[in-house]
Amino acid sequence: MKRSTLFRRPAAERLDTGRSGDFGYLQSGEVYLDAACQSLRPQPVIDALTDYYTTYNACGGRVKYAWGLKVDAAVADTRKAVLGLLGLSNKSHAVSFTLNTTYGLNLLLQQLPLGRFTRVVTSHVEHNSVFLPTITAARRLGVDRLVLGRAADGALLYEPAQLEKAVVVVNATSNIDGRQLSNLADLVRDTHARGGIVIVDAAQAMGHSRALLQKTEADAVCFSGHKMYAASLGVVVARHELLTSLELGFVGGGMVSDVRENDFDLVQGDPAALLEPGLQAWGEIIALGRAIEWLGDVRPGGLTPAEHITGLSRRLHDGLAEIPGLTLLNTEPSPVISLYAPAQDSHRLAVFLSHSRISVRSGYFCAHHYLKEQLGLPPLLRLSLGLHSTESDIDSATQALTRLMKGLS
Repeated sequence: MKRSTLFRRPAAERLDTGRSGDFGYLQSGEVYLDAACQSLRPQPVIDALTDYYTTYNACGGRVKYAWGLKVDAAVADTRKAVLGLLGLSNKSHAVSFTLNTTYGLNLLLQQLPLGRFTRVVTSHVEHNSVFLPTITAARRLGVDRLVLGRAADGALLYEPAQLEKAVVVVNATSNIDGRQLSNLADLVRDTHARGGIVIVDAAQAMGHSRALLQKTEADAVCFSGHKMYAASLGVVVARHELLTSLELGFVGGGMVSDVRENDFDLVQGDPAALLEPGLQAWGEIIALGRAIEWLGDVRPGGLTPAEHITGLSRRLHDGLAEIPGLTLLNTEPSPVISLYAPAQDSHRLAVFLSHSRISVRSGYFCAHHYLKEQLGLPPLLRLSLGLHSTESDIDSATQALTRLMKGLS
């Protein structure tokens, strides 16, 4: 795929992710370890968003003047970039932009055709963005809902017969411990063989484990730009067949070509429009395109993004595992590590860490059913890495936690 040059930075100007590079706005001593919620934005992405607002702030898809045409071209480039990232073709897949992952999942699940499916299948290890709409979708469709387990390596534990005419909705990467859907290809094959569909929550996967989704045969992949270094935005990449099968109940301008007193005509030949009612977040879409380019260019410390994150994940996991009084949920290093101290309140620990300018997440991370009901755990701490993270960040966090545990014991 030919890459856009709209926001390309000359090779000589490409910087690494150090404090003096694309995340130079981070103040010295500031440690942000909540990238699983939303990643920090590199300066080129911020610049692309600012450039839109200050030099060609126009509506796309509606106007004929130069600013609008520039928006249309940039948005088209972003759609192509998303498909390129996943190794998919616009002949079979469309890219729609939404509010966030949760919104995209709901748009699909709440508009599935009645009478086609016999059950909704998900897993215990799901974010509420999957867990909740699968409950309401099963109610709307009038079918059973089946909640399955996941293996330690993230594989969905299922029997093929359970997939008969099923709507399967599962995450590709857990926001709790980073485990991946290792049997995605088998799951898709077995589901399709029995007349079902697979919808993947890829919110955590798109930042650091996209290889799992390359050339996926899943029917839809939903993710959020703000977890992969872009502005706040949701993305749905779906097969044309799924989009055109929806029984649309959420309709607005941008989806229609004509309107009459009691009827309307949907836009033909553009399946992506079926999930895009109303004015879109043009600047955020353009920023996502720039983030994808940035991910292809950036080399933190001379390493690929994957090498950088893998090394830091190992350092973080090993450092946390050595601190007395902490219990890690992770059995392996991951960019997302959750833990708790049986004798301490995690929210209190998060506040103390914040006093040391270390930002971590505390609570149940929108996975209440699994962590609270299934495992019976107290609120947890979660530390999650991004391309802005450094070895110094990890050392600061582990040293601060070590001091805290000693002082509170």
